[in-house]
Amino acid sequence: MQEYRQTQTPKLGFGLMRLPKKVLGTDIEQVKKMVDLFMEAGFTYFDTAFVYGSSEQDIKKALVERYPRESYTLATKLNVTIASDEKAAQEQFYKSLKRTGAGYFDYYLLHALMENNYKKYDQYHIWDFVKARKEEGLIRRFGFSFHAGPQLLDRLLTEHPEVDFIQLQINYADWNDPKVSSRANYEVARKHGKPIIVMEPVKGGKLANPPAAVKKLFSDYAPDMSPASWAIRFAASLDGILTVLSGMSNVAQMEDNLAYMKDFQSLNEEEQKIIRQAQKILGSSGEIPCTACHYCTDGCPKQIPIPDIFAAANLQLGNGQLAQAKERYAAIPEGHRATDCVGCGQCERACPQHLKIVDNLKQCGTMLEA
Repeated sequence: MQEYRQTQTPKLGFGLMRLPKKVLGTDIEQVKKMVDLFMEAGFTYFDTAFVYGSSEQDIKKALVERYPRESYTLATKLNVTIASDEKAAQEQFYKSLKRTGAGYFDYYLLHALMENNYKKYDQYHIWDFVKARKEEGLIRRFGFSFHAGPQLLDRLLTEHPEVDFIQLQINYADWNDPKVSSRANYEVARKHGKPIIVMEPVKGGKLANPPAAVKKLFSDYAPDMSPASWAIRFAASLDGILTVLSGMSNVAQMEDNLAYMKDFQSLNEEEQKIIRQAQKILGSSGEIPCTACHYCTDGCPKQIPIPDIFAAANLQLGNGQLAQAKERYAAIPEGHRATDCVGCGQCERACPQHLKIVDNLKQCGTMLEA
């Protein structure tokens, strides 16, 4: 094992939400190889969460048990929306410590603050709880991830100037989208002088495989640059960015990211112009802008795989591939399809993209079940 020593956080972080799978769970051996490639290239930031399935246990096996603690930075998150009471919410912290075996967290986040849940973090005294753990040395820096508008973000940062950083959804497709408010939220964070960790730079993988017109735009300029590289470099080129999380799911994605981020170069003026052209193209896209985070599926009474349905529909909505869309949709079991939605709205309350999921499912049912 090589010796590693942490210095400044590099601009690429390893998001652990979409780890490679095999039949009986996570492909730990592939995760170990990905971790090794990441560390050998000089990168150190790993991001998980209490609600990311077995991710915390997986990173214990692939990273914590195999590398010196001072050689990497580990972030995880506390999510009040799944907690029955204050004690259960706070207990997530100690369970995360046990799951990861990390001893302490370099970065600790209040998870996915939105209009419909931020008051619960106050109700359960989570801000004070996290500050106390920081004073004990169990947390080195704390902040929160955010999925709402700039007014609420400004209020939270004004009320809690003690936070060390903020995690925001930033990508070129959402930069001027009023529903996501990437640019407006970025500007609020900069106003408050908070370092920014970027999540969803590739929009749940959508910008790794954008519409054909965007692919051509990129390849005409730089044939060897992947679409994902454009997305990640866009986010990493912004001022005030601590690191950009990429939710890599296999060794090939890791190798691609390392190829252009190991010696990171900000987008030049010509590349910035190309990004603006891509934004214009995406502005006319009819795709459902789902990032496949699966927050919507946990409480669905019909266990509808909403992101899978939207991915199938987007083959038609984005590229006119109706036959392929119906073929993918047909693989979804009966009883769990778009037309089985009962319209309870649980999914919409959980969606960080604020999608009109019930209406979108109706559209998908009409299109794919005809």
